[in-house]
Amino acid sequence: MTTTPSAPSPAPSTALLTDHYELTMVQAALKAGTADRRSVFELFPRRLPEGRRYGVVAGVGRALDSFERFRFGDAELAVLRDGQVVDEATLDWLADFRFSGDVWGYAEGEAYFPYSPLMIVESTFAEAVMLETLFLSIYNHDSAIASAASRMTMAAGERPCIEMGSRRTHELSAVAAARAAYIAGFATTSNLAARQRYGVPTAGTSAHSFTLLHDSEEDAFRAQVASLGTGTSLLVDTYDIAEAVRLGVEIAGPELGAVRIDSGDLGVMAHKVRDLLDSLGATETRIVVTSDLDEHAIASLAAAPVDGYGVGTQLVTGSGHPTCGFVYKLVAREGDDGEMVAVAKKSKDKISIGGRKYALRRRNAKGVAEAEVVGIGEAPLDDGDDRALLVPLVRGGEVVGRESLDAARERHLASRNELPLAAQMLSKGEPVIGTQHV
Repeated sequence: MTTTPSAPSPAPSTALLTDHYELTMVQAALKAGTADRRSVFELFPRRLPEGRRYGVVAGVGRALDSFERFRFGDAELAVLRDGQVVDEATLDWLADFRFSGDVWGYAEGEAYFPYSPLMIVESTFAEAVMLETLFLSIYNHDSAIASAASRMTMAAGERPCIEMGSRRTHELSAVAAARAAYIAGFATTSNLAARQRYGVPTAGTSAHSFTLLHDSEEDAFRAQVASLGTGTSLLVDTYDIAEAVRLGVEIAGPELGAVRIDSGDLGVMAHKVRDLLDSLGATETRIVVTSDLDEHAIASLAAAPVDGYGVGTQLVTGSGHPTCGFVYKLVAREGDDGEMVAVAKKSKDKISIGGRKYALRRRNAKGVAEAEVVGIGEAPLDDGDDRALLVPLVRGGEVVGRESLDAARERHLASRNELPLAAQMLSKGEPVIGTQHV
């Protein structure tokens, strides 16, 4: 008997990935007659994580995908109705919800600084406020990962970094983290869902359990080489590292692809393993190290004969800063006379700056960034060496800013390379360029 493949399930709605109070604000605004006031919201950071010299924008593509699925269907409306979250008039409004405005933003992979206007949302109040939680949750997570990943790949130089943090975070966060890390220069990920969804290259061979499964390390190595070829990477620290290296070269020959060290003093062991490999004729066999690496540990291994780094926990937790502290604030709205009025929050330590923003990266004649220049109400003057930062993401409710991961990856490298040399310092310091409002 043959069966007909079923149609693929539609992508799930993202409408309930939001906070209760977003909908109650809409209800109150609808009753007050202010829901349709033209408004400008801005997503921005008040500061960088303590000691960081720059940040990296990531999550733009994921935010656009989620934006397109922000629809209230019968299932979503039933949750709201059963929970008495909002009244029937608001439910009717939500059933017909379609964002009709414009969104501008920093392109994915771009560096950012305090008060960089990372996203500008122009629409009615009700339409724009609905997207607050969704955009913040994606941007705060993905940018934290990309910012940490950028420091790691910068510390690694030409040596590749492998993302392998899936087992250290939520299963869906792991996929997003792999995507963000790739944008910031990681070469591969261990996460297959990231390969499926985003095309991120994957890599992997075996864990200690594979060695322990077999009666001897020799049996394990022979099985792995027989299956994956001599170019595979052997994990050599289950028992005795030196003995495992000798055994690996004996079994695979000098064509052995790589050995991985996952414990001990990685710098010392890398030197010993390199000497041993060379003495055995395996001069092209690479050495990959893992074990709770962060950017500082990677930098400390710069002089060691290491060929690649596997990074897990520290990457998926933002290397100590798992969120960026981005906020989403109303900065302008329509007045009674129909003109736009700048508005701003003045709370202590949590101020926002009113007005629609425009931004450019001020550069000197050599192309080195000197300042983040943010215009209020109008674009700042380009002196000829500057670079505009805001690009259209959504126009008239339709996504126009989607791009490939490789484009974001290339942008990140170019953006990081134009920063002053102080950006390469991993010690705590102030943002490498200042932000000027004009």
